Amino acid sequence: MTITRRGFLVASAGLAAMPVLRATAAPLPREADIVVIGAGAAGIAAARRITATGRKVVVVEAASQIGGRCITDSTTFEVPFDRGARWMHNPDTNPMIRLARSVGLDVLPAPSGQKMRIGRRNARAGETEQFLAALVRANRAIDDASRAKLDTSCASVLPKDLGDWAGAAEFMLGAGFAGKDLKELSAIDKGRAQDRNAAIACRQGLGTLITKLGEQAPVALSTPASRIGWSNRDVSVETPAGKIAARAVIVTVSTNVLTSGAIKFTPDIPKRTLDAASKLGLGSYDRIVLQLPGNPLGLSRDDILIEQSNSTRTALMFANIGGSSLCSIDVGGSFGRDLSEQGETAMAAFAKEWITKLFGSEAASAVQKTSATRWNASPFVMGAMSAASPGGQLSRKILTEPIGNVFLAGEATHETLWGTVDGAWESGERAADAALRKIGALKDEPADVPTQSTKKRRAPRQ
Repeated sequence: MTITRRGFLVASAGLAAMPVLRATAAPLPREADIVVIGAGAAGIAAARRITATGRKVVVVEAASQIGGRCITDSTTFEVPFDRGARWMHNPDTNPMIRLARSVGLDVLPAPSGQKMRIGRRNARAGETEQFLAALVRANRAIDDASRAKLDTSCASVLPKDLGDWAGAAEFMLGAGFAGKDLKELSAIDKGRAQDRNAAIACRQGLGTLITKLGEQAPVALSTPASRIGWSNRDVSVETPAGKIAARAVIVTVSTNVLTSGAIKFTPDIPKRTLDAASKLGLGSYDRIVLQLPGNPLGLSRDDILIEQSNSTRTALMFANIGGSSLCSIDVGGSFGRDLSEQGETAMAAFAKEWITKLFGSEAASAVQKTSATRWNASPFVMGAMSAASPGGQLSRKILTEPIGNVFLAGEATHETLWGTVDGAWESGERAADAALRKIGALKDEPADVPTQSTKKRRAPRQ
């Protein structure tokens, strides 16, 4: 049986009302129509899309929980905070926001601005304007460079007179945006990225949302795929729990995992694909979470704070998360990567040093408990978000090309929403559609259903 795209979308929307089924330790099925590798946002989106057609899907996940890079921690401090992705975007077109409400979760706009700190005082209005002007000028220079025929690094096109705010601007546009320093970031990739200013939070956590949406999918946890045999007709997926025969497979692992060889392919996947993935290596972005009872920093709920810095050895603070006593000190880029390699003790020491510099030693002494993420050391992820190296932007489109009956998905395959959970979700739906068409389960018909990728990208800043 085939289903038209229009009828399929109606069925897909109805999934929100289905009974919730938890992933169980049931025996791994030996066959399926489509196997999905990875239970992050892309994998769960793909599985839901396939389920809506009535086709048999199984999701194999190497980790012990659903979520991928969307993990909400509710146990360390007994209040939820996101260890990975924190925001959704584009509320007018993002289906995840509607789905969040349908499963009883709360969504709300993220803070629209940030506070600036110069040493131990808040920036004055004129100083904040200087920073914003520096940020706009730097971003405009990158936007202009993104329209050139030859790609270059973002750092190479920055204005040379950004003054005292140069370090903060570089951090916000590079490490804070893509997990990489601007010298490692493609100007075309950065310039083509869809605007992410309209950020939306899930009060219970973005990881909680992906987990709730994944409860409807047949997910085998702690079941890493070790080998994929593929052709133009069928596939087989080998795991420690057994082999699954299928007609197609959707692979949603990160670019770093794909190029690491952790999953073997028989025959080898094309060099063109691996080269593309290598040009989209993951940046580094981690959170050092401090428990600060009594609000010794005097900040408001969900305040975002950055400092004037003469280097990218700096951080971003997300304070009093959800009205709690938790403050997240976010580090990224080459500095964040080096710090993460030193371990959680060094990361906590830096966070205390950083708040001491901005608020005094009393603030650091008020820290009751700490926790830090180390995404680079996670064997099933190996980093944060994908970011194209100079010359690598076209690699995103290459990753969307089918390889026989193998289809790739994940934020790295989205040309404008890379680095976001929104892009990951949409890529999973895109890959599911392609796989369903390949096996004859989905027949296209003229339809115009707006998606985030069809939404007009922002005009260049004036």
